[in-house]
Amino acid sequence: MIGTFWALVPPIIAILLALLTKEVYSSLFIGIVMGGLFFADFNPVKAMNHIIDDGFTASLTSAGNVGIIIFLVILGTIVALMNKAGGSAAFGEWAQKHIKTRAGAQLATIALGMLIFIDDYFNCLTVGSVMSPVASRHNVSREKLAYLIDATAAPVCIIAPVSSWAAAVTGFVKDEDGFSLFVRAIPYNYYALLTIVFMLAVVLLKVDYGPMKKYEVMAMKANELAVKGEERNTKGKVIDLVFPIVVLIGSCIVGMIYTGGFFDGVNFIDAFADCDASKGLVIGSMAALIVTVIFYLCRRVISFKSAMACLPEGFKAMVPAILILTFAWTLKAMTDSLGAAEYVADLVKGSADGFASFLPAIIFIIAAMLSFATGTSWGTFGILIPIVVDVFAGTDRTMMIIAISACMAGSVCGDHCSPISDTTIMASAGAKCVHVEHVATQLPYAVTVALISFIMYIVAGFVKNWIICLVIGVAVTLLTVGILNYAFRNSKDSSADDEKKDSVI
Repeated sequence: MIGTFWALVPPIIAILLALLTKEVYSSLFIGIVMGGLFFADFNPVKAMNHIIDDGFTASLTSAGNVGIIIFLVILGTIVALMNKAGGSAAFGEWAQKHIKTRAGAQLATIALGMLIFIDDYFNCLTVGSVMSPVASRHNVSREKLAYLIDATAAPVCIIAPVSSWAAAVTGFVKDEDGFSLFVRAIPYNYYALLTIVFMLAVVLLKVDYGPMKKYEVMAMKANELAVKGEERNTKGKVIDLVFPIVVLIGSCIVGMIYTGGFFDGVNFIDAFADCDASKGLVIGSMAALIVTVIFYLCRRVISFKSAMACLPEGFKAMVPAILILTFAWTLKAMTDSLGAAEYVADLVKGSADGFASFLPAIIFIIAAMLSFATGTSWGTFGILIPIVVDVFAGTDRTMMIIAISACMAGSVCGDHCSPISDTTIMASAGAKCVHVEHVATQLPYAVTVALISFIMYIVAGFVKNWIICLVIGVAVTLLTVGILNYAFRNSKDSSADDEKKDSVI
């Protein structure tokens, strides 16, 4: 089963079970057990050892993974501190006066998400903690908030030249100017760019469909969605939320460029390209936590004892996300051991012959499927980008750029849809949304943009002009949202007419 399609079966089964049963922990565990049994030729003892040693233990002893867990706990603690100090509630009240509509609350979430483009993990949890009280007071469902957070995390990071994602992609391009290729690929990154267009159109035209519509209707009927764990402290001011967030953003940027050697003379761009994002986020968040505690104590909004009580509170708040991440990392380890990467690499090389103009669209689909099944964009970059560079090296440079962009777009698309993706899990945690509900409500939106992107990569393979293709892509996206708006408005009107007739009868 190693190096064949069977390598992708365990994550696919886990994802399908999670969507069908709405229970993510057992679904992921079943996928892990299947992966272990496949690897061990169904020898239960060998499978158990593989799952424990190469799965759970390896995942929880990885420096990068442990760094992410520490960052999660610290960020959870900072959020608990902001709630305890009254900063979140004060900001919610301020926003209620200045942000008058539900659309305004959603647009503010999108704007903040696009401003925090440094790292997707950081984006998800920061935007979630800032915008939760605003969304609550304007009756925006947690599911819609989670979608907006997720859609401004990876899709924005992948088109931001100064981000941990740009650094990762640049590192995978060998024997080429990786940063230059990344920048030139941005206009062809249809999934990322069209997701932003789609999101804005959906908010402005008030279009909701699929499972999301049910949650939005429920939210609009509710008087107020209470923010869990929020305690109103009358001493709290807006500054008690704004200051910690600003310090957190600044210290995390400093932490990331520090790990890249910026303070040893490396320039800013190269420091980002070589940074250890996990370690940088831990350094930055730890510094922000210390500064936040000192700031609150000086303002006398909480006592030292109350501040320390937020440590276990923050940890408890992040336990679901940490559990899902641990299962997801272990499932990825099982998939890696089964040779999923090698299978997909051979698939891409095999499709390169005879399908040159269609190759970007093919790469987009393969990258999306691999990223969806494994829950990792960066792993997909590492597999596919070197293959794309080898296929087009010294031949058609424009097609190389389009294909690299298709690889990045497909990876983000699969990551955006996948229940076992780190970013999807973080978005659920940031919005305080049930994870499976976030996945189910987001999927129709993500698939809509994915289909448009697939069509655009077919067009780009023949046209090879980013301006023409991007204009067509934006037009098709807006037309699609317009059609959806018309269709669902009509169905809503007809259902309302039926209700009136029933009441008359």
